[in-house]
Amino acid sequence: MTSEPVDGVDIPWEDARRANLANWEDRVPLHIEAYQTAALREDPDHLSPVVRTDLEALLPHLPGQSLRGLDLCHLQCHIGTDTVSLARAGARVTGIDFSPAALDAAAALAADCGVTADWIQTDVLDAREAVDRHLGADRQFDVVYTSIGTIGWLNDLDRWAEQVAALVKPGGVFYIRDGHPMLGCLDELAPNLTLRYRYFGDGRALQWDEDGTYVGDGKVSHTRTYEWPHPISEVVTVLLRHGLAIVALDEGKTLPWQFSPRMRPVDGRPDADFEWPETERDLVPCTFTVVAWRL
Repeated sequence: MTSEPVDGVDIPWEDARRANLANWEDRVPLHIEAYQTAALREDPDHLSPVVRTDLEALLPHLPGQSLRGLDLCHLQCHIGTDTVSLARAGARVTGIDFSPAALDAAAALAADCGVTADWIQTDVLDAREAVDRHLGADRQFDVVYTSIGTIGWLNDLDRWAEQVAALVKPGGVFYIRDGHPMLGCLDELAPNLTLRYRYFGDGRALQWDEDGTYVGDGKVSHTRTYEWPHPISEVVTVLLRHGLAIVALDEGKTLPWQFSPRMRPVDGRPDADFEWPETERDLVPCTFTVVAWRL
């Protein structure tokens, strides 16, 4: 069941958050299989495709170009596949997510993989306060990390940046890779690159009713979700406002999920990224990446 999205929805954050949480709780059992968690359990050297890509961009900005021995906080960690992968790359990890079911799955995955991690259930917009309660008010991190499918679920990006700045140590690094807001403007079902949705945000949400998820074939019971557009200018501005210095900004041509049926795996592997047909790959970015230092 899928109905047409509704743009320009005025909805209190608490109501939107409640609907989104119910939807993400439903996704957990579907994603445990679709995210290929078995590969992490069976191969101690396996890293998630997302982390393999992110490490190429992140490591050059770290001491010794390594995560070895660094404290890392993973915001919106979902079921922990990327968190476990970051631990395997050498970090001491803390995962934060608003879904109890996701964190249960993450903790089980980490235990099966022999990974030690702290897991904190909270909205990312309350992350600093939650870390204070669980780990102590003096706890900060060498790296704060978030990647793919995260900030579009948030209505208040300034408050998000405030949490990031409060979590990362002075001299530490913040890293984000996410779907490009320009990609989010496209009609994913159109036969060509066709603009359909807003690029610029105005505080109103885009309402979706879909019983599927972005990976796998399973169905969810709670179909309604809410998202908010955030242009690149907003992302950069809120990070600068809260004392982070942008040291890298990149835009990518591939995506770790199939945004449109017209996208194809880059090299045919089961865990490959997806890309547009060759004639369109230079026309629109798929992701953006920001690396910032805490001043």
